[in-house]
Amino acid sequence: MQELKILYLYPDMLELYGDYGNIQVLKYRMEQRNISCKIDQYSINDEAPDFSSYDIVFAGGGADNEQSILADDLVKYKDNIKKAVQNGVFFLLICGAYQLFGKYYKGVEGNIIPGLEVFPYYTEAIADRKKRCIGNIVLEVELQNGKKTQVIGFENHGGQTFEGMAPFGKVLFGNGNSFGDTHEGFFIGNVIATYLHGPLLSKNPEVADYIIKYCLERKYKENIELQSLDDEFENKCREQLLKKLLK
Repeated sequence: MQELKILYLYPDMLELYGDYGNIQVLKYRMEQRNISCKIDQYSINDEAPDFSSYDIVFAGGGADNEQSILADDLVKYKDNIKKAVQNGVFFLLICGAYQLFGKYYKGVEGNIIPGLEVFPYYTEAIADRKKRCIGNIVLEVELQNGKKTQVIGFENHGGQTFEGMAPFGKVLFGNGNSFGDTHEGFFIGNVIATYLHGPLLSKNPEVADYIIKYCLERKYKENIELQSLDDEFENKCREQLLKKLLK
């Protein structure tokens, strides 16, 4: 039986807006195809993980306070994480985790939370705490082979992220990395970093399957054709949302 291993970072602190649902979706879609899914968790004071021994690393969103605490812990694994990215381990990073993997996060009071500097972007919060990029968002995303898909999510962030260079998608509705931005997130073949909560994968099964397919092909060194699943309900929900948001 094929198996994929997931490392879930800081589940006790990075879990805004149901981000754990992304893990549940991946597990469900794997098991429906008879693929074993092993999930390990890591939080502060746990035994140091070997990031390169996993197929998927996931981290969700958190507020400024949580990010400040976690940054001090996560920096211990900076080289380990960079090596895992270079080795092709898939990283799915949502909101606060997205920010932590960049150069730095500058808070409302001007405080700097150093990032891991794995990726070239940086984030700065707006002084007005009431001013946020918040609401539904739709992106046009090219996951592979020139095929474009529309990705739906929910954004809620005061931080404005700049110099992403390789965006996850083009904004069709909503704000994106900053107010009125035309692009959102950060994407390379084995990394999706995004502000999209919701959770992301429950609304976008095609993205979940992209991750699963990528990880299987990387691990087993062969072309994989995933068994089709019955996504009729999900697709009907997507159609209604897209019709409403892109009218």
